[in-house]
Amino acid sequence: MQRRTLLAGTAALGLAAPASLQAQGTGRTTIEFWYGLSGPLAERVMEQVKRFNDSQQRFTVNASYKGSYIDTMTGAIAAWRAGNPPHIVQVFEVGTATMMAAGPAIRPVHQLLSESGVELDPKRYIAGVRGYYSDTQGRLISMPHNSSSAIMWLNLDAFQKAGLPTDELPRTWKQVRAAAERIKAANAAPAAITTTWPTWIMLEQMAAIHDVPFATRANGFEGMNAELQLTSPFFQKQVDFLLGLQKDGLFRYGGRDNAGDPLFPAGEVAISFNSAGNRSRVEREAKFKWISTPLPYHDDVIQQPRNGVIGGASLWVLTARNRAAEEYRGVAEFFRFISEVDQDLWWHKSTGYVPLTNAAYEKAKAEGYYQQNPGADAAVRQLSRAEPTPNSMGFRLGGFVEIRNVIQEELEKALQGQQTAAQALEAANRRGNVVLRNFERANRA
Repeated sequence: MQRRTLLAGTAALGLAAPASLQAQGTGRTTIEFWYGLSGPLAERVMEQVKRFNDSQQRFTVNASYKGSYIDTMTGAIAAWRAGNPPHIVQVFEVGTATMMAAGPAIRPVHQLLSESGVELDPKRYIAGVRGYYSDTQGRLISMPHNSSSAIMWLNLDAFQKAGLPTDELPRTWKQVRAAAERIKAANAAPAAITTTWPTWIMLEQMAAIHDVPFATRANGFEGMNAELQLTSPFFQKQVDFLLGLQKDGLFRYGGRDNAGDPLFPAGEVAISFNSAGNRSRVEREAKFKWISTPLPYHDDVIQQPRNGVIGGASLWVLTARNRAAEEYRGVAEFFRFISEVDQDLWWHKSTGYVPLTNAAYEKAKAEGYYQQNPGADAAVRQLSRAEPTPNSMGFRLGGFVEIRNVIQEELEKALQGQQTAAQALEAANRRGNVVLRNFERANRA
């Protein structure tokens, strides 16, 4: 297999993990874990690792923050090329196809577990989470870790100030716009609406819940010869709607990726579209009453929205020359630990990410957690409200990180009045397909 896309061109970064088999002075085997979460979520990662380290005396996981998701992924591959990679690297979901094409750099989780003698039935994980990180035979390639879905966040104090009901919240895009108009008229918040992760939420999630193809070949699940479908009438409708909100002063662009994260907890906007994983930050920073609900939908396109798709990241196992079996066993034991019901439930409650396992979700319900914390299950309900279709299973597109950047560039030009929605989508579609073809050529056998 030719694996040039991921394995070539990164050595110049010069990043490497320290070579260490045993934590100094403890006799434990050291497992290096690189992650890309920051802020309160980074604190939760460190606590998760401490819980594992305190639970046994055989292994020590050493967790290191390596910057953004992209920085973490490319840095880990650079370290692999240098011959000294971490054992575990956290990679966001859009890097799945790229990592799957990494060939000898990765050890699939199902292989790791089998060789280590650690049993973890894939069916223990929530279907929408498990499917994204499995091969066509249903075997786990990477380990689910911090899985989320995009949801809608509402400032209930702003709703009350605008005279809007807080017991009948918006469910459709028409209702969202109507609420935003009331919020603006009442000056109930500095801005009415924003979004983080513009392509993930406004295009990818919208495609899934409206059962519209984002790309051919089941969004890339069926092969690398997929082509983008961004010029369809649905995407023009969605981007035109967004541009209309901005034109009428109802939408504030917060920037690419998660740049808009601070706006909602700071009270700068009344309605935000963001990851469920932002819950810990909202709980910590917001000085107002708030709630989270599933994403809105266009009721003139679909009456019963489909499931949303996951975001967040999974954990990938990297190989290394002369890496001992005991090291791989430590990775497997860490994966088993974070999959335990009580550990998974703690992670879910403390971060806002969805529970990874069905058992943890059922335990949270039995404890009355969602009654005590309305909206904490919004992402889970959105992920599980319908059986996934080929349009809502997720995305497995090569070079997806670059494709997202292409879409964001063209969307920004439209938001700046430099082109229409149709022009932005046509350009994004054309440029994105070039990325797909480049990836396909680099990774074909």
